[in-house]
Amino acid sequence: MASEQPTSVKPNFNNSMNLLFVEMGVGYDQHGQDITSAAMRACKDAISSNSIPAFRRGSIPGVNFDQMKLEIKLGVPRALQQFLDIERVKSVFPYGKILSVDVVDGGLICSSGVLVEEMGDKNEDCYIVNAAVYVGY
Repeated sequence: MASEQPTSVKPNFNNSMNLLFVEMGVGYDQHGQDITSAAMRACKDAISSNSIPAFRRGSIPGVNFDQMKLEIKLGVPRALQQFLDIERVKSVFPYGKILSVDVVDGGLICSSGVLVEEMGDKNEDCYIVNAAVYVGY
């Protein structure tokens, strides 16, 4: 059985920024079935474990803090993409100009193993979203 090589999916930079690094995260919504909450958690996960002093300290010659640019790619289950609130997701980022938010097929719908009506559950579904945050100037 021949295996197919995965294709590379690149963000739509179009030379719109100089890429410095990529932050990655995963977010879940175990109760309430809110795909936007899962996406927001994925973005928070991506950006919460690092600091970016180079922009504030002027470590990049000719580049200041106001020039930080972001491109976000979210892996969201296709059946849930229409329910994603992109503006709420953008609110996670405290600074940086967001150039694009690209939503692609990905993530996961699985069972949380329990339905908890008190937490807003309509069923046992757990939503999982993957995020890649491209940071540059």
